[in-house]
Amino acid sequence: MKRKTFGPVTSQQVAQIAGVSQSAVSRTFTPGASISPATREKVLKAARELGYRPNAIARSLNTARSRIVGVVMSYFDNQFYPQVLEALAQKLDDLNYHLLLFVGDRDGNVDRIFDQIMQYRVDGIVLASVSLSVELSEECVAAGIPVVLFNRSEENATASSVNTDNEAAAQQIAEFLLAGDHQHFAYVAGLADSSANLARQKGFVTTLQRHGAKDIRVVQGDYDAQKTAQAAGELFSSPQPPDAIFAANDHMALMIMDIARYEYGLRIPEDLSVIGYDDTGPSGWPSYALTSASQPVDAMVNATVALLMKQIESESIEPEQVVVPGVLVVRHSARRPQFGVIEKDGLCLFQPQEVE
Repeated sequence: MKRKTFGPVTSQQVAQIAGVSQSAVSRTFTPGASISPATREKVLKAARELGYRPNAIARSLNTARSRIVGVVMSYFDNQFYPQVLEALAQKLDDLNYHLLLFVGDRDGNVDRIFDQIMQYRVDGIVLASVSLSVELSEECVAAGIPVVLFNRSEENATASSVNTDNEAAAQQIAEFLLAGDHQHFAYVAGLADSSANLARQKGFVTTLQRHGAKDIRVVQGDYDAQKTAQAAGELFSSPQPPDAIFAANDHMALMIMDIARYEYGLRIPEDLSVIGYDDTGPSGWPSYALTSASQPVDAMVNATVALLMKQIESESIEPEQVVVPGVLVVRHSARRPQFGVIEKDGLCLFQPQEVE
């Protein structure tokens, strides 16, 4: 049978051709709904003939659920976030939810596009690499829309969050470098108001200070390639350049390695140890072999989606803060200490020990 009209095909037309009720058509296209195999086959046959597709927006008006999760993300030149986006899309698709992407500002504030997000009647929101003001966070709670911060947290904790233990991981990095007999340290920081950056800086610097390190410098990279290059040049051209650098993420760490090698002729790790954070794909490439604190994307995404689904289904928003464990993956960009490096599941990891 061929379609004779050019307007959108309705469920009523499908029901008429299939010889069933309109509610049977609706149940056929509703996952998990009760429908007999014979009726289902008649509906699908009529739908194919007419070119019918159910209207998800219209269905959301009836069910008060859009099955859409809004995801706000920026900083796509950092490979961590494309990995996160792909994993989120796949996980939500497995649950018959759809991901609607909004690109946030590089300054990390999502307030500008908040109205756009709310116009799409999303069932939940994931904020990755961006933050939400207290006022808008409270507005989401009032509207019954759960929000999960991914790799970001807030002091007031009005929204749920999923993170690795940034401060503890940075402490472990400091212990690793101290155990490797480094003397001159630098931290290349991310955005000054980023919760992850602040925790990493605190863990790194306070641990070094506690163990008596005298030469510790902090320079701003702001998660930006050009600013990171400037910061690296400042460090390497100083009278006493560092022999160990911890960058707030892998994207900056890889930039630092390239500048050290190709602009200043430094050998890695003989002259300089470099450590990053995230353990993204390029970190494992032989040309970099970057030692990096891992952020296990799948585990973090699973925790994020589980929080969203729990709050969507219960229709109750009780903020939860989830911390996913990570490890320090040891490769060849940093001088290894004599003790503490172990092999597990095909990776070299650092087992923290008390540093004298």
